[in-house]
Amino acid sequence: MNQFIDIHPKVLDALRSGKPVVALESTIIAHGMPYPKNVETALNVEKIVEQNGAIPATIAIIDGRIKVGLNPNELTSLGKLSNVLKVSKRDIPYCVIKKYSGATTVSATILIADMVGIKVFATGGIGGVHKDAAATFDISRDLEEISEKQVAVVSAGAKAILDLDLTLEYLETKGVEVIVYKTSEFPAFFSNASGLNTTFQLDEASQIAQLMYTKWNMGLSGGIVVANPIPQNYAIDKDSLDKAISSAILSAKDNKITGKELTPYLLKMLHSNKDITSLESNIGLIYNNAKIAALIAVEFSKL
Repeated sequence: MNQFIDIHPKVLDALRSGKPVVALESTIIAHGMPYPKNVETALNVEKIVEQNGAIPATIAIIDGRIKVGLNPNELTSLGKLSNVLKVSKRDIPYCVIKKYSGATTVSATILIADMVGIKVFATGGIGGVHKDAAATFDISRDLEEISEKQVAVVSAGAKAILDLDLTLEYLETKGVEVIVYKTSEFPAFFSNASGLNTTFQLDEASQIAQLMYTKWNMGLSGGIVVANPIPQNYAIDKDSLDKAISSAILSAKDNKITGKELTPYLLKMLHSNKDITSLESNIGLIYNNAKIAALIAVEFSKL
């Protein structure tokens, strides 16, 4: 892997010595929110991981090199670029040979984290089954990568623009444990009111770490979803959120937005909707996920 991947010295030292490491995606930097808020948020996420005892490893592709851990200059430069490729699994080799810069999605970040041995990953919300997937077959690669790689993914559930019921069904079919943290209801990204209960609830980071250790040492492959509710002071009223999502989906259909462009477009529409404060909510839930991921990584490193 050395011919393709550059691991930040601090991250490499942590991996070699068994210290806790948390992987972080870069799509949020390049496609998730506007500059300079994106860079400010990404730097703060890294600080939160460090403050809670773990080493942050933001993953991206810079000029054709896969980077596991960015320095502040690389992170800032990525946030300023306007032509950054959104990179999923299928895009990685192309981005590398063309020497492009790419922001890794949840699926690509999981894949690369697994390559280098990082076991915990913090993101905003995972992708999943889109609302019209019965007609379009639009199902995020995130679900496949989670089911295949030994990484625990801490998120505020799945993105609210998705069909959450079908997303949970898909994860069940793939044998992925969905652990809800300190609640019984599956969180709906910007809202905690999905109306969907899940089988597993754990209330301590140490319990989640123990589950990770037990699963993988039993020889059971695949990842774990840790669904961490958005802090209540950042949560958006469900009715207001549903109206905003419906409006965004109609706009996407009118503008024929599909494929990998759909999720960034819908989130952009939500951020620009003056009836909700989704950008602040997005930042709040990401900070919260980074904290919980760091606590889990610390506990897992003890095992």
